[in-house]
Amino acid sequence: MSELHFLTATELARLIRTRQVSAVEVLQAHLDRIEQVNPHVNAIVTLVAEQAMRAAEAADAALSSEGAAGPLHGVPVAHKDLVDTAGIRTTYGSPLFADHVPEQDDLIVQRLRAAGAVTVGKTNTPEFGTGSHTVNEVFGATRNPYDLSKSAGGSSGGAAVALATGMVPLADGSDMGGSLRNPASFCNVVGLRPTPGRVPDISDINAWYTLSVSGPMARTVEDVTLMLGVVAGFDRRSPYSIKEVFAPEPEQGVAGLRVAWSPDLGGLPVDPRTAAVTASAPGVFERLGARVEQVELDLSDAEDAFRTYRAWNYLLVHGDKSGLGPNTAWNVEQGRKVTGADLARAETARSRLYQRMAAFFDTYDVLIAPVSQVPPFPIEHPHVSEINGQKLPDYLAWMRSAYWISVLHAPAASVPAGFTGDGLPVGVQIVGRPFEDARVLRVARAFEQATGHGLRRPPL
Repeated sequence: MSELHFLTATELARLIRTRQVSAVEVLQAHLDRIEQVNPHVNAIVTLVAEQAMRAAEAADAALSSEGAAGPLHGVPVAHKDLVDTAGIRTTYGSPLFADHVPEQDDLIVQRLRAAGAVTVGKTNTPEFGTGSHTVNEVFGATRNPYDLSKSAGGSSGGAAVALATGMVPLADGSDMGGSLRNPASFCNVVGLRPTPGRVPDISDINAWYTLSVSGPMARTVEDVTLMLGVVAGFDRRSPYSIKEVFAPEPEQGVAGLRVAWSPDLGGLPVDPRTAAVTASAPGVFERLGARVEQVELDLSDAEDAFRTYRAWNYLLVHGDKSGLGPNTAWNVEQGRKVTGADLARAETARSRLYQRMAAFFDTYDVLIAPVSQVPPFPIEHPHVSEINGQKLPDYLAWMRSAYWISVLHAPAASVPAGFTGDGLPVGVQIVGRPFEDARVLRVARAFEQATGHGLRRPPL
């Protein structure tokens, strides 16, 4: 019990529910941890300690008087600073909203609160989640806890670091082009990009946009599964919300499953350090009884589809704002160039790719590949500009291994896969058929249990 801050959410919920520890004790342990490590990493940018303590006290009182408890009763959680939280400053990482306080919670926050979770604060993100490096003009940069001179990834970098360092056991993230998976890989935690519609997002601007999703992040697959069960579920305000109730698959391992292995997703440059770590993943699955086959993929249709839809969406959502940072402004300008013919071409490319991958998943149960093409890079670099001597055209290109997967409308998990020679985390990406989130999590859990890489803590 001396390190409550590193217990899993599943264990904390059980201990609180059985009254072996109070919600107040759990919260205080995490607040102490935040005070100890957050000044070094800058992951939690708005802390609501007093509000959280009142919620923890109420959770203990409710448990004593009523006995009933939600699945996350008294468990601390942090929300990404892109997510609206009623009465709690939400800046979206932008100076334009530095003092913004929303009046109501986003749906994912509502569902976590309804399950009994205790909000401790907001986690850092680049402006409007733009880019896979967590730095903004409001709060500065978030540092990687395994090496403070390195990037934590992004855009859910604050969430990943808060988890890795024991400041919270659960955090929400969001993912358009890898914003949830990349920081999970960089920080040795677990993140799931769910099938679009599994965790509904409510919008009166871009309600039909399926490239960006919200999802759970934690230190273990079991906790990600627990959190997904809370935040998933149908909501009629989302036009592609999934009606099927999410239920985990039994822990049957992976024996007999057909696993496709792609070391480079069809010819992408991959840093040798990352490649060396992820190359160990196929052997793990083989030892677990899966049938593993290295495959040659052609995901090239994803490039134009992703960039076209992303640019169009940035114009749609941010085109009326002035004073944007350079990355967001660049995306908006790209959006101004998009024509109807461009959108038609992107839709055709994405449709063609979806059908090709549907046939692929007739043969294979899951695809495994690198999450990111590089390990964590120096924090002072705004992005990765070259890989293996190959110059990259812009700040997006180094994340193709993640954003090509985003186009597939498929669930994808980032799970700790090991460390480079200089101690930097690397994740493996597990991609499943659309709507088979539970299968992805089952496979991820088997890999996690077989390797134990997620148990390695940062030196803070």
